[in-house]
Amino acid sequence: MAKDILTLNNLSVGFGVGNEINKVTNKVSFTISKGETLALVGESGSGKSVTANSILKLLPKGSSHYLEGTINFDDIEILNCSERELRGIRGNRIGMIFQEPMVSLNPLHKVGRQLVETLAIHSGVRQTQAEKLAVEWLQKVDIRYPEVKINAYPHELSGGERQRVMIAMALINKPELLIADEPTTALDVSVQAQILELLRDLQKELGMAMLFITHDLSIVRRIADKVAVMQDGQIVEQADCYSLFSAPKHPYTQTLIHSDPRGLPVEVAEDSESLIKVDKLKVWFPVTGGLFKRVVSHIKAVTDMDFDLKRGHSMGIVGESGSGKSTTGMAILRLVNSEGSICYERHELQGLNRKEMLPYRSKMQVVFQDPFSALNPRMSVAQVIGEGLYVHHDFDELTVDKMICEAMEDVDLDPETRHRYPNEFSGGQRQRIAIARALVLKPEFILLDEPTSSLDRTVQLQVLDLLKSLQQKYALTYLFISHDLNVVKSLCHHTIVMKQGLIVESGRTDQLFEGPKRSYTRKLVELSSF
Repeated sequence: MAKDILTLNNLSVGFGVGNEINKVTNKVSFTISKGETLALVGESGSGKSVTANSILKLLPKGSSHYLEGTINFDDIEILNCSERELRGIRGNRIGMIFQEPMVSLNPLHKVGRQLVETLAIHSGVRQTQAEKLAVEWLQKVDIRYPEVKINAYPHELSGGERQRVMIAMALINKPELLIADEPTTALDVSVQAQILELLRDLQKELGMAMLFITHDLSIVRRIADKVAVMQDGQIVEQADCYSLFSAPKHPYTQTLIHSDPRGLPVEVAEDSESLIKVDKLKVWFPVTGGLFKRVVSHIKAVTDMDFDLKRGHSMGIVGESGSGKSTTGMAILRLVNSEGSICYERHELQGLNRKEMLPYRSKMQVVFQDPFSALNPRMSVAQVIGEGLYVHHDFDELTVDKMICEAMEDVDLDPETRHRYPNEFSGGQRQRIAIARALVLKPEFILLDEPTSSLDRTVQLQVLDLLKSLQQKYALTYLFISHDLNVVKSLCHHTIVMKQGLIVESGRTDQLFEGPKRSYTRKLVELSSF
């Protein structure tokens, strides 16, 4: 029988100062053996990440308190370790993949330098060898053009690429225990499968144990040996993977298991007029080199993109991270330079200057992938939602406030909370705020760029139902970018499959899922059906 490498026993953690301490986790207990994977699942705010960060004592000093219990790693009592002892464990014997790669990666340093630094600190590898290993690990986690991307800053990478850099950083020193906090959230199903396979291979090679935190139960089924379900800071159910999915005992576990995206897209008229027509859209980013920084090649983000999006319809774009999905959306909004034709209501947008584009800006809105990064933390919710009204209209304060309240009611948020700040809301509520910000301008078209990928299943289902009801109420047109085909199937009438900047296949969503013609599409459909 494998030795237990990590044991949490009755761990309770609280936050606060003095006598005002709020208990966040309550008597959490579990064990993980060498080579074993424990999945920790539950809704946002249930205490999963607090538990994970407690293992390496990464919670903020001063405000966090370990109220009771023990954390034992390979016969070392973590809560009794000095900072010096912890530095020898963190990133070396215990690796961690954090949930927010944009926050976790240093924005001032290229990703190559950050990978090399990780090796230098813990392994003492020489610079040349470290740089070679860094490129190899970027290849292992399936980043395109690793020799180019190693010299990129975090903001120059897609969300999925940043997540893969974080995975490479956590695994490059081959730890004994890996704590993975939502490591595949931003990844499409094909890369997700590759990452899970990579993690399983490393487990076999190193006997590595894993604490895997996720809201995606399809991943839990594929990778976990045991599952612990958290609700309100407590573990409400714990069992081996097969037993938990085949016969869940706790009502909350049953709710989670039955919260997958459901239903069909809203009913629409097939003969609706065209709202957005794209023809031979091309977005190539130049790569410079040499002493005079001449263009030596191009990163072909999007090539020959064609589609016709009808008014009131939803179109999905799916494909791997870096396949050109988000770049297509940004090009349509004229936020990146592109070639080809972009027609909105039969009016050509290419070539319009900033002033000429302004009337279209209020008609075309966007909801980004990460609501925490997309909302200004220094602005109240009312200021965030109402900002666009001041740009596009000359309304008085009373009218603006009324429109903000109406938008919040539309997304099922209490208007009384409009003077609070984004950090006072949960992830699902922040995404509703982002939708309200887009909605307040009464747009005709909304670009939804992975709006549910960072949400747990129950909240994801609520947001999808909200998007459908808003589409029916206001006859909205959606371009929905996602790596989750089950979400696309629930919302979108038509779907485009992209790979390496090109359209692989497109058509009606139901037909595409039932009879995919291309091998790549078949692979995506098969992986999404787990």
